[in-house]
Amino acid sequence: MTIWIAILIIVAVAAAAVGATFVTRRKDIRKIAFMMDALEDGELNFRFKEKNRFNKTLNRIRSIFERQRQASEQDSWTKLIRVLTHEIMNTVSPIASLSDALADSVDESGHSELDLKAGLETISDSSKNLIKFVQTYRQLSGVARPIKKTIDLKELMDKVIALNREITSAAGATCKYIPEEDDLMIYADEGQISQILINLVKNAIQASAKNIWIKARLGVEDEVIIDVSNDGTPIPQASKEQVFIPFFTTKKEGSGIGLSISRQIMRGHNGTLELIRSDDFATTFELTFR
Repeated sequence: MTIWIAILIIVAVAAAAVGATFVTRRKDIRKIAFMMDALEDGELNFRFKEKNRFNKTLNRIRSIFERQRQASEQDSWTKLIRVLTHEIMNTVSPIASLSDALADSVDESGHSELDLKAGLETISDSSKNLIKFVQTYRQLSGVARPIKKTIDLKELMDKVIALNREITSAAGATCKYIPEEDDLMIYADEGQISQILINLVKNAIQASAKNIWIKARLGVEDEVIIDVSNDGTPIPQASKEQVFIPFFTTKKEGSGIGLSISRQIMRGHNGTLELIRSDDFATTFELTFR
C-alpha cells in the first residue's frame, strides 16, 4: 500500500508540474499575441512586469523596436526639415537679393537703372510660388478622416481606369485590372482610395510606362492586397527609401507629396502602402487592407 501511495504522489506531482507548465505556456502565448498586436499598431508603451527570463526577453525585443522606431522617426524628421529648408531658402533668397538690388538702384529722385516693373513681377511670382508651397504642406498635414463604405473592387477599378483613360491613351499606354479572385470587396473611403490609385497610374505614365496592371487578391489572413505595377523607368536605388518622404521628388515638375498623402490615407484605413519592387522588369506598389 505504501508503494502505491508513493506512486500516486509522484504521479500527482508530475501532473501538477505538467499542468503548471501548460498554464505558463498559455500565458506566454497570450503575451506574444499581445505584443504582436501592439507592434502591428505601433504601440510600444507596454512592459511585462514579472521578472522572469521570458518576460525580460519580450521587454528586450520591445526596446529594440522602440529604438528602431525612434531612429526612423528622427531620420524622417531630419529629411523633412532639410527639404523644407531647401525649398524655402531657394524661394526667399532671390526675393531678398532682388529687393535689395532694386532698393539700391533707386536714386533720390525715384529713378532706377533697373527695370522696376520686371523686378517686382519676379518678386510677385516667387512669393506666389512660396504661398503655393505652404498650401501644399497644409494639404499634406490635413488628410481628412475616411468615410468608409463597402466597395466592390471591380467597380472601383473600372472607374479609376476610365478616369485615367485620357492620359494613358495620350501616352500610348494601357491600364488593366487583373483580379486573382472574384467578388473582392474592401471597406474604405472610395474617394481617398481612388486618389491613391489615380496617383499611382499617373506616376507610372510619368515614368514612361507603356503597361500598367493592377492585381487584387486575398492574403493569408484574409486581408485584401492590391498591387499596382508598371513597366516604366525604375526608381533609382538611392531614391527607393525616400519616395514616401514629403516633398521628395525625382520629377522636374511635381510637389513630391502624392505618395506621402497616399501612405497617410492608407494608415487612416488601418492599412499599408509599400514599394515592394522597382527594377528593369517592373515597379510595384502594394496596398494592404486589413
